[in-house]
Amino acid sequence: MPDSPHLPGTTPTVPVTASGSGRFGGVLEQIGSEVAALTDRGRPADYIPLLAGADPGRFGMAVAEPDGTVYGVNDWQEPFSTQSITKVFALALVLASEGEEIWRRVGREPSGNPFNSLVQLEYENGVPRNPFINAGALVVTDRLQTLTGNAAGRVRDLLREESGNPAVDFVAEVADSEAAHGDRNAALAHFMASYGNIANPVPELLAAYFRQCSIAASCQDLASAAGFLARRGVRADGSMLLTPSQAKRVNAVMLTCGTYDAAGEFAYRVGLPGKSGVGGGIVAVVPGVCTLCVWSPGLDRRGNSVAGVWALDRFTTLTGLSVF
Repeated sequence: MPDSPHLPGTTPTVPVTASGSGRFGGVLEQIGSEVAALTDRGRPADYIPLLAGADPGRFGMAVAEPDGTVYGVNDWQEPFSTQSITKVFALALVLASEGEEIWRRVGREPSGNPFNSLVQLEYENGVPRNPFINAGALVVTDRLQTLTGNAAGRVRDLLREESGNPAVDFVAEVADSEAAHGDRNAALAHFMASYGNIANPVPELLAAYFRQCSIAASCQDLASAAGFLARRGVRADGSMLLTPSQAKRVNAVMLTCGTYDAAGEFAYRVGLPGKSGVGGGIVAVVPGVCTLCVWSPGLDRRGNSVAGVWALDRFTTLTGLSVF
């Protein structure tokens, strides 16, 4: 995807503060200035052709406070391909709908393998290690599809509602590109279906999953949309999406599993629950304080944004905000 998909903008419904002011403006400006000096930004994901052309020099970062105030720097309002970040929102919707039932079909342990690995499914009878590797996310999307009849649409709607931006939407070209190169995900889904862990027809599930991953949103949108995880499950309108216990558990699984087989390194460096996507975005949570989103398309060998992890490391170092 050349740079990122451009979507029509709307007037945000939450207070927006430019970098350089407020509680987090100064630290964001410092990080934005320092990140420009990074010489190794990694490489964009190349197994999805429409992501391969993204410029690894792009960088954006936003911080949203629980009251909805958002601070940002650089390309923080530029939409990009959210990819696996949407897995957090799909999981939240399933938990909100039926509580703990999903954990009968997917585990909560780090995988120690690449996000699209087939290895463990053979040994563990078609039950994925956690909801954030591709196999686990397929199970969650399968359940959401059964519950709603429109899994991708519900994830998009939640992102729109919590971000206050009705322009958040699918990018058909990205979904089509993923479908055309989605043999590994198809293999995962068929393998789990053979164990009875997929309820919907595999082609229907894959279409929903690729559509969900194709959603484009900005750092501002995603930092705002994830705010319920910093507010102990409370949505932007004051209603409850998750119980405090459920929000705690989603954050815990993000900390231990949200950056694939680099979760230990991410916890060591950043010290926050986080969820990455191969579009170059990472969402992170400081419970009770703020939510963050960074974006830079260059990835490391484990599929996480090089500049994004570096920026979050600097944020927790400079502010002292961490779960540890």
